[in-house]
Amino acid sequence: MAAICETNSLSQAAKAGSFWLKGTNCDLVSELRSETLLVTFDNLASINERPETRPWGSWLGPRCEAMGYSILGVQSHQKDWYRTAEPSEQIADLQANGYFDRFKNIVFTGTSMGGFAALCFAGLVPKARVLAFSPQSTLNRDIAPFEKRYPYPHRKFDWVSPDYLDASQHVGDISSGHIFFDPKVREDKLHADRLISPSLTQVRIPFAGHMLIRVIVKAGALEHLLTTYPETGQVDATFFRLMRNKRQNKTWAKPFLAGVTARGDSLLTRQACTVLHKEHGHRFARRMRRQMINNAKHGPPVTV
Repeated sequence: MAAICETNSLSQAAKAGSFWLKGTNCDLVSELRSETLLVTFDNLASINERPETRPWGSWLGPRCEAMGYSILGVQSHQKDWYRTAEPSEQIADLQANGYFDRFKNIVFTGTSMGGFAALCFAGLVPKARVLAFSPQSTLNRDIAPFEKRYPYPHRKFDWVSPDYLDASQHVGDISSGHIFFDPKVREDKLHADRLISPSLTQVRIPFAGHMLIRVIVKAGALEHLLTTYPETGQVDATFFRLMRNKRQNKTWAKPFLAGVTARGDSLLTRQACTVLHKEHGHRFARRMRRQMINNAKHGPPVTV
């Protein structure tokens, strides 16, 4: 990480541009490179990968460096879904002190916990767009009783105080954005159903799972998305063409084929197995096709 201004002052940070702001519950790390800024929010996996010493590297930091983008990493100290007053106050103060004025394109982005935060806070910067991957709308179980995947943060952190409790209450403040999710993941679909705004577009990627961002990365589509989206605000046809590469990814292919075969043995099911084996090298697809053929030859087992 290049030399940056180490400070506890938001006004000094905004003036410096490149800085490490040491917070009580949340750090900000900014590196200036161009007029395109990604504001990134850490998630459970990126927090697990942190070194012991600060400042920590930002989520998507290496990609921003390679692309010549500026980055503002918003780094909660805990896996708390940014449920303290500090992150929103920090971003609002940077906005008031002119930090964001130097940028032509601004994108708030994160996945899961980070996607929740991106949707909550992007409206604090009027011209910011959003890329949110598999976001939650809230972990408050009175508001979203279907969400029970994260018992520890639900129990440990504040899901009562109203400020930024529910991302669905803030998406109307966002200038524009896209939410990516797998509609086959019940909780993610129900959260997406709550995150409705005329300025937000939903992008459904079935069978990608909650860790959808990894499927996008392995398909080679994230780099294209980050290259084009800050300027255009659009998810273009090339992104969806690249997403066809997900067929090579076992993480996507296995649940996809399981979903197809659950409909029963058919010519289409066998063709799907053949394509995934011959064109994409998935041996499990060949085994499934053989099993269907054997079942068809011998019939179901006879019960006595």
